[in-house]
Amino acid sequence: MRHHCLFLLVGVAILLPAETAGEVGDVDALLAAKAALEDPTGALSSWDITSGGASNPCAWSGVTCNARAAVVGLDISGRNLSGAVPPALSRLQHLARLNLAANALSGHIPASLSRLPFLTLLNLSNNGLNGTFPPALVGLRVLRVLDVYNNNLTGLLPLDVVEMTQLRHLHLGGNFFSGEIPPEYARWGRLQYLAVSGNELSGKIPPELGNLTSLKELYIGYFNSYSGGIPPELGNMTDLVRLDAANCGLSGEISTELGNLANLDTLFLQVNGLTGGIPPELGRLVSLSSLDLSNNALSGKIPVSFADLKNLTLLNLFRNKLSGDIPEFVGDLPSLEVLQLWENNFTGGIPRRLGRNGRFQLLDLSSNRLTGTLPPDLCAGGKLETLIALGNSLFGAIPYSLGKCKSLMRIRLGENYLNGSIPEGLFELPELTQVELQNNLLSGGFPVVSGTGALNLGQISLSNNQLTGALPAFIGSFSGVQKLLLDQNAFTGTIPPDIGQLQQLSKADLSSNLFEGSMLPDIGKCWLLTYLDLSRNNLSGEIPPAISGMRILNYLNLSRNQLDGEIPATIAAMQSLTAVDFSYNNLSGLVPATGQFSYFNATSFIGNPDLCGPYLRPCRPGAAGTDHGERSHGGLSNIFKLLIVLGLLAFSIAFAAMAILKAWSLKKASEARAWRLTAFQRLDFTCDVLVR
Repeated sequence: MRHHCLFLLVGVAILLPAETAGEVGDVDALLAAKAALEDPTGALSSWDITSGGASNPCAWSGVTCNARAAVVGLDISGRNLSGAVPPALSRLQHLARLNLAANALSGHIPASLSRLPFLTLLNLSNNGLNGTFPPALVGLRVLRVLDVYNNNLTGLLPLDVVEMTQLRHLHLGGNFFSGEIPPEYARWGRLQYLAVSGNELSGKIPPELGNLTSLKELYIGYFNSYSGGIPPELGNMTDLVRLDAANCGLSGEISTELGNLANLDTLFLQVNGLTGGIPPELGRLVSLSSLDLSNNALSGKIPVSFADLKNLTLLNLFRNKLSGDIPEFVGDLPSLEVLQLWENNFTGGIPRRLGRNGRFQLLDLSSNRLTGTLPPDLCAGGKLETLIALGNSLFGAIPYSLGKCKSLMRIRLGENYLNGSIPEGLFELPELTQVELQNNLLSGGFPVVSGTGALNLGQISLSNNQLTGALPAFIGSFSGVQKLLLDQNAFTGTIPPDIGQLQQLSKADLSSNLFEGSMLPDIGKCWLLTYLDLSRNNLSGEIPPAISGMRILNYLNLSRNQLDGEIPATIAAMQSLTAVDFSYNNLSGLVPATGQFSYFNATSFIGNPDLCGPYLRPCRPGAAGTDHGERSHGGLSNIFKLLIVLGLLAFSIAFAAMAILKAWSLKKASEARAWRLTAFQRLDFTCDVLVR
């Protein structure tokens, strides 16, 4: 027993100095690192042993130790640190994890990091590091994770990193690397994650990458510009889960071999120049969740094999040249949440069962040639947020159920042949921000709001329909509306003064209706209004001077009404106006000729027999609004008046110059012939008279 105790004591005596020495070395390295960094927010204030701080670095912020109190992890991400990566970190001999992500570090990657022989994770992402990749870092032979994402590194992609045979995760994206992807990158037998996206790479995608049979995620797109297409050899990466080759200049057809990637859940090939049809083999990707082939030049139809993609949640095929019907099975996909097929040549109807899966959130079918009616169950699960189908030939009524879809934020169904009334409750939906139903055949009145209107509603566009009735007063409750477009309908009655409550309103078009009554001064309360069109109605009375309160109004159209009285002089003082139209009313008096009005031509005022002034007929003496201007203006044009003023000014200058010259010459003559007059008797004149 004594021997055992002696052996234990000797073991402890041997271990303690080594552990203490390691801890002291870690403390020195960390303090040196802190001294080399700029820390404006004091994020590393706990790294201190001089003012009561913990002497054990394991208690310091961002530091992780193992069971033997040796530093094995360092995570100082997101702390607004700057400066170069401290070389002192190379003295942390036991470090197993280094994370410097999301800081503001700048400078070069220090080669001294290569003196961390036990380092398994090196993350320098989201910094400002520049220069080329230091070759010395290849000495980190046990490194498993290398991440330099989102820096300013330049030069060719590092080739020597292939000597890091234990790598599992390599992220070189978000930099300024150029050249080609080295075929040597295919040597990693255990690599699971490879990202070179967001650089300035070129050349062809090396087919050798297909040898990375353990790879699960491959990101090669965004800002790169490859020549050629997708190598069919990529179909050999049977463990691949995510393939992102978007926006990188790909051309040619989609390789049918991609159908071999049975484990793939994400395939992004959008924003390229891919042509041909969509390969039916992609229907074998039964694990696929997200498929984006948008913004290419693909043609043909949606493959029937896509009916087997039961896990599909996102299907983006917009901006292609696809044609034919949208298959009915699309409405039966049990997990589908997002369907975007806009700007193609699809015909036929919309799948009737779309939305019945209860998960549907976004539908955009705009700019096709679709016919038929809208599916009734788009919001069956209460999750629909966006419904866009403008620019088709849809007919029938808008589903009544949409008026109860509380999740709905945007509805854009303009440029169709929809009829019937606007669903009751639509303008009360709490999340609604945009309603576009223009250019349809809708009838009935403005939807009744029984409670609170949609407070987030920013745009109401009901132009060019067959809507009737009075505009309700509760329209003033839509406090967030910026665009109110009700033109080309048959609304009647007066314009409610409540419109003056729309403090965010920037564009209002109520033209081509049957509104009557006077123009309300309350419209002047809409301070942010830049566009106001009330033309082609039956408005009467005078133009309210309150309009001049809208300081940024640049378009004002009041034409083809029954307005009378004068054009208020205060409106002429508005410097923001760039276009006005007062034509075809009963206005009278003098057209203002000051401010912006001096730039408008006669077409803005014609059709008012009693208007006179510039560009129109001369004003008659005593005509309304001319007492203050007939004598001063006299019907003369601005150019003629300017010439008169300039002529008078020139004559005055010439007369003054001649007077000065005459006085100067007389003075000289009098000095040359000086004489004296002696008066012998009182005279009625002086010597000054004789001199003259």
